[in-house]
Amino acid sequence: MVAALMALAMAAGSPAPASPAPAFPLEGVWHNPKNSVAVKTGACPDETGGSKLCGWVVRADDEAQADARDGGTPKLIGTALLREYRPNGRNRWSGQIFVPDMGRTFGSTLTLVDADTIDVKGCVIGGFLCKTQTWRRG
Repeated sequence: MVAALMALAMAAGSPAPASPAPAFPLEGVWHNPKNSVAVKTGACPDETGGSKLCGWVVRADDEAQADARDGGTPKLIGTALLREYRPNGRNRWSGQIFVPDMGRTFGSTLTLVDADTIDVKGCVIGGFLCKTQTWRRG
């Protein structure tokens, strides 16, 4: 009886099993610096049967939607901005970023700064000209 009570007491003090970690630490909803666009990231299948990280617009203010339409993207909500990112070093992923107001896709890296911050970098001309934005988890 004492052994059963001790086992019960020990089990009650044990933490609950942790929920499974996301496939990518970048999974979630991220907001650009102006908070004009929110992007939901998650796994997307690739042609080899594996998965990559992608991100789709889930919210955009009126100005961002108008800029996207002017750039040739009629429907911004649902558009994949982050495409085919794969791990490329510690806390870093490489892929493509679609810029709707330009209607173009560029080489890009995502760097996990901390649990709630990523640096999104897009480059043209083989990485010669680059721009970085800091996005926050929301």
